[in-house]
Amino acid sequence: MTGKERREQLLDIGRTLFAERGFEGTSVEEIAHKAGVSKPVVYEHFGGKEGLYAVVVDREMRRLLDMVTSALTGGHPRELLEQAAFALLDYIEQYTDGFRILVRDSPVAQSTGTFASLISDIATQVEDILGMEFKNRGFDAKLAPMYAQALVGMVALTGQWWLDAQRPDKAEVAAHLVNLSWNGLSGLEPRPRLIGHRKN
Repeated sequence: MTGKERREQLLDIGRTLFAERGFEGTSVEEIAHKAGVSKPVVYEHFGGKEGLYAVVVDREMRRLLDMVTSALTGGHPRELLEQAAFALLDYIEQYTDGFRILVRDSPVAQSTGTFASLISDIATQVEDILGMEFKNRGFDAKLAPMYAQALVGMVALTGQWWLDAQRPDKAEVAAHLVNLSWNGLSGLEPRPRLIGHRKN
């Protein structure tokens, strides 16, 4: 095996084990054993379990971000919401191990990020679209980042639930997500107010 092939093998094994057992439940010994190598080989390629985990997380974050970004091809704003919902649900379905790793908060300080930072990155993609819509409707476009976080967070948390529930089917989940977000957005008040007694 070449060095590059060995590195990819270790990444695949690490990805599977981290998805099954989490960071804490996975050991360098186990990774090395499954790869049929000694522990120093893992250290040579990644400097340890933390380095391997950081690369796995980084790759998964890039894959998901690329899937969402490339899915937003334009069209009606409601269609863009559908595209974003399907992209995340497609990722969950196709890269289940990667999603399981991402939804755990990374205990590794030097890791390239967490699921929360990934959601933030995806929300940034949605922000511009919402900003234009807000401007066209006379709403405060400065609030678009907050609404983008809310929408993307809703889809991501529903995706976590759907991964375990495995029902209803993906298209139905996407339709319900879009229904809630689109109908919620279409009925937005330009200046919402609280009706309860608490004001701050």
